[in-house]
Amino acid sequence: MSATEVQMPPADSSPSVTVAMTRRARREDETAMLAWVRAGTSMAERFPGFLGCGWVRPTGDSDEWHMLYRFADEESLHRWEGSGERSWWLRSGEGLVEHTHAERRTGIEGWFDEPVDRSMEALVTAPVIPPSPPRWKQALVIWLAFFPLNLLATVTVGHLIVHWSVVPRVLLMTAMLTPVMTYVLLPLMTKSLAPWLHAGRPLGWRRHN
Repeated sequence: MSATEVQMPPADSSPSVTVAMTRRARREDETAMLAWVRAGTSMAERFPGFLGCGWVRPTGDSDEWHMLYRFADEESLHRWEGSGERSWWLRSGEGLVEHTHAERRTGIEGWFDEPVDRSMEALVTAPVIPPSPPRWKQALVIWLAFFPLNLLATVTVGHLIVHWSVVPRVLLMTAMLTPVMTYVLLPLMTKSLAPWLHAGRPLGWRRHN
């Protein structure tokens, strides 16, 4: 079973930025690694815009630690990444932690982040997001949400404004459909289709919004 720590704030509708990374530490340094991770979390959570951070290990004896931190926007993230606190924290891990991979995620891929379970005892950290589902699955989910919505809007509102010129007609339709897609249909579709979207993933990656 994978080792995980979780502590997530309520879901936020702002365009958050997530940085996911893989770090390595010797198995015999697990206690020191936990202390190092918690120290970084304690510092990061004091910065405005901090939404959560966390880690997961594929197995209890793995030397890999898949980690992330999430901020409300790029400006908040830059404040943390450029801070003296973070520089000191990274220096304190020299000789303990090996940095192997980092990935920054924004925009549409965030809709397809796999849920992380909050039912377990939380210590100090939050979920780590694995790679998003294949792009073809993402595209199919978006189409499944957009097609019926667009069809409904066309035969209702579209029918009433059919005499309008094309630019204001498209402007009104897109202004109506975009919020519905973003805040209603896509979250609903990704939640309903989560088992299919994340089929084949290892256990331990769950999040409740």
